[in-house]
Amino acid sequence: MPVRVLIVDDSATMRGLIAATLCRDPAISVVGEAADPLEARQAIKTLDPDVVTLDVEMPNMNGLEFLEKIMRLRPTRVIMVSTMTERGASTTIKALEIGAFDCVAKPSSKDPRSFDELPAKIKAIAASPIGRHEPLRGEPIRVEPAAAARREAPTATSRYAPDGRLVAIGSSTGGVEALLTILSHFPENCPPTIVTQHMPPVFTASFAARLDRMCKPQVAEATDGAPILPGRVYLAPGGAAHLEVVKSAGGYRCRLTNAEAVNGHRPSVDVLFNSVAQSAGRNALGVILTGMGRDGAQGLLAMRKIGAETIGQDEASSLVYGMPKAAFEIGGVGKQLTLQRIAAHILTSTNQ
Repeated sequence: MPVRVLIVDDSATMRGLIAATLCRDPAISVVGEAADPLEARQAIKTLDPDVVTLDVEMPNMNGLEFLEKIMRLRPTRVIMVSTMTERGASTTIKALEIGAFDCVAKPSSKDPRSFDELPAKIKAIAASPIGRHEPLRGEPIRVEPAAAARREAPTATSRYAPDGRLVAIGSSTGGVEALLTILSHFPENCPPTIVTQHMPPVFTASFAARLDRMCKPQVAEATDGAPILPGRVYLAPGGAAHLEVVKSAGGYRCRLTNAEAVNGHRPSVDVLFNSVAQSAGRNALGVILTGMGRDGAQGLLAMRKIGAETIGQDEASSLVYGMPKAAFEIGGVGKQLTLQRIAAHILTSTNQ
């Protein structure tokens, strides 16, 4: 049976563009369209779609308010469709925390092909049981002052002392929730951590700022040449460049490169992991989280072959068991863990 999709957007032009993109895939059927949340609410009841694409800014009720109601009253697989603006990106990150499964950017002159991955995302999400996705329902939607929003690290990590190893993490669909779960348990002096999360341009700046408010360590987008230090988390800029780790006098540094996309992605998890294998060798720990496709599998295998410890998120806790599965099948994963156990294992392993 084709995946049944409902398109919700106040722009008739945008609804038509999304529908045209999806209808090119015979495994997807657009069963309805809605111009605002009021129409969408009735359409969801009547059509019972497998996946809903939801605009962020709409009349009568914004996308966040509507998403909250959906997730509370009728949990549904939702993909947010957002404008490539700072405001749109910030709202989308909050939507992913509330319970949206993924996001895509609306096409623009800078990114005219942003819908190219939409059919694949919809099919991957449709295959995921709704109950597997556990949104962070307790988090407020408003932007909190930094001090008020920072979470306390678990007592078990209060005596954490890093051993000099760095941590490299790769993630995609479902990665916002997964990274929040892991990093919110890191102490202020966490091991230096480098992250590549598949995300549209602009979105990663908002995500890094959100993580920085909610976590003990300092979190920011990586910049070229930045020293990689304990207590810091570096996030690859979405769609802009590959993030690599290079060895330098006294430690490691970030390197951003504009090379071609790898596995269809820039930034690519494989590029990050391969650079870590070359620069840090066994002095690193690699983690591959939820996401569709195979990006990161070969790079994680390279890390394991050179002596680094490697972890893969298990199927039960992955929103999309694609990237972790691919890495596991080729021998790149040394240990499979649930999402809830990964942070504790990282801290225990790098505290030896």
